Amino acid sequence: MTEFKNTERELHFFRLRLSAVALFVLICFGLLLSRFIWLQVYKYAGYASLAEDNRISVVPVVPNRGLILDRNSVVLARNFSAYTLEITPSKIRGDLDAVVDDLATLVEIQPKDRKRFRKLLEESKNFESTPLRTRLSDEEVARFTAQRYRFPGVDIQARLFRQYPLGQVASHVIGYIGRISQKDSEVIDDTDDATNYSGTDYIGKEGLEKSYEAKLHGTTGYEEVEVTAGGRAIRTLSRTAATPGNNLILSIDIELQKIVEEAFGDRRGAMIAIEPATGDILAYVSMPTFDPNLFVEGIDQQSWEALNTSLDKPLVNRPLSGSYPPGSTFKPFMALAALELGKRTPQMTISDPGYYYFGGHKFNDDKPGGHGQVDMYKSIVVSCDTYYYNLASDLGVDAIHDFMAPFGFGQKTGIDLEHERHGLLPSTAWKRAAYKTAAQQKWYAGETISLGIGQGYNAFTPLEMAHAVANLANDGVVMKPHLVKILEDGLTRARTTTVAKESYRIPLQQKNIDFIKQAMAGVAREGTSARVFAGSEYVSAGKTGTAQVVGIKKGDKYDAKRVSERLRDNALYIGFAPADKPRIAIAIVVENGGFGAEAAAPIVRKAFDYYLLGKRPERKKDPAATAEAAGTEADSAAALKADAESVGGPRPGAETQGNQE
Repeated sequence: MTEFKNTERELHFFRLRLSAVALFVLICFGLLLSRFIWLQVYKYAGYASLAEDNRISVVPVVPNRGLILDRNSVVLARNFSAYTLEITPSKIRGDLDAVVDDLATLVEIQPKDRKRFRKLLEESKNFESTPLRTRLSDEEVARFTAQRYRFPGVDIQARLFRQYPLGQVASHVIGYIGRISQKDSEVIDDTDDATNYSGTDYIGKEGLEKSYEAKLHGTTGYEEVEVTAGGRAIRTLSRTAATPGNNLILSIDIELQKIVEEAFGDRRGAMIAIEPATGDILAYVSMPTFDPNLFVEGIDQQSWEALNTSLDKPLVNRPLSGSYPPGSTFKPFMALAALELGKRTPQMTISDPGYYYFGGHKFNDDKPGGHGQVDMYKSIVVSCDTYYYNLASDLGVDAIHDFMAPFGFGQKTGIDLEHERHGLLPSTAWKRAAYKTAAQQKWYAGETISLGIGQGYNAFTPLEMAHAVANLANDGVVMKPHLVKILEDGLTRARTTTVAKESYRIPLQQKNIDFIKQAMAGVAREGTSARVFAGSEYVSAGKTGTAQVVGIKKGDKYDAKRVSERLRDNALYIGFAPADKPRIAIAIVVENGGFGAEAAAPIVRKAFDYYLLGKRPERKKDPAATAEAAGTEADSAAALKADAESVGGPRPGAETQGNQE
């Protein structure tokens, strides 16, 4: 049976299917058109920006760090350009150690370079470029460049490096920079200046490099660079120049600094020299010192252990954080307190039998049999302990504290360095706050006696001592000590002075100040430091001091030869010159140096001679001359002992024994 097709029906279904397909295609094209319009019209700006970003790379331009110079424009910290071999770990294919080994066949890579590289890898992010070798020679750069295609992720960068051309000189003042650590990054990210550190690898770590970081760093610039899909730069489209950091011009006279550091030799201690009228710090010495260049690229383990484990503690900033009893250098201030508070007149005398009894305790003077009749002038010139034992008892601890505090004792000076500590100027309120039990909190009258000769609880930083003597030399006008004298704009060279106006004035009678200055001039003319300053072309004023490091058992007599070197007395000296119109004031501590007149005063003489007269110490030329000089120094020391004074203070379970200065 023959079946006939229904042509009309099939044609109808075909048309339906065709319409459905056409509708589907139309919808698809409609969706594509809608998406096209959405992307090309409504999203054009955004995607155009993304495309531009893929084509253009924004590269930070790190600014030149500001220079550090002394008051005479001698460069203390500068920058230089050098090539660095760097690795970006995220771009390395294969084993990183194998890549380093291959690089070592082209460029010298020492074990210390590998150790530093590993340490930096731990502190940096995986996508950051990390230096493997710094300061490549031109030959090494050429060898690597020829083989660069073999090392994706490894490149050579031209970078600026910090250098301290004078090495160890004034290192505690200048400080140093180092690579930005993870901790540094966290601190930077919390500040408003975070974007300014884009591309910056180094930051100030210590000294002025740290305290003036914001001024030294400068402002980061940017370059817009056109790059290929592979990231290779084609051309620079635009550039916003970086603004270099400000230069720091210090108040330091670096030649004076050198002379004092050389005079210290291998001895430990500190010295601060200040211009009283301005607060300019002329020399800031902490001995021993260190080479800040070691820290710039990351100090090696051997050098770090040598510095960190040394008994001499070269990393300790002694003027800023060291704490020392002032010894007899405290006596001029005690005498001034007596005059101002009406406890003594210059003419009043005491009879010194060579000791002072109080509460059944014997406080010894240095001179057996005593100094006889002693007035205030003589008490300073010969440094009579008995006079000041008696005076301290009459004044009382709180009166001493209240008078001394405005001079800066026991107070932070506010110097432009971080981490300053203050010393201890005792009072009854201090003791109540410092101790827990009632017996410990009580102030005993016998504890006041040793304060008069700068012992007992008294302990001050060398910076505080220098600040105090500068305030005395400046007739009670207090100037804030500072190291940076001028800020110089790195671009325009415009200068801004940082010298502050006077902080305040200590209300003192001029006649009393003049008397104390005359007595201190007597110390250098006829007193304990007369031998040191004999023949000087100027009149200086000063006061020697010797402070106990350990107590002496009852019945024993102090003998430096029988005491371990590090347990011997500290030698101190304070002074200013010229005595009538002071241009320089100094405080110095020579740790375990013994007599102030023997160890400390000669260094001060050299500092005064250079600063006031331009004289430089004669250098020893040969062993014979050295031996002869040593013999002369020994003879001088023996003579000084005969004229020296006492500064002993009481210690628990020990008889108070005066020490010669």
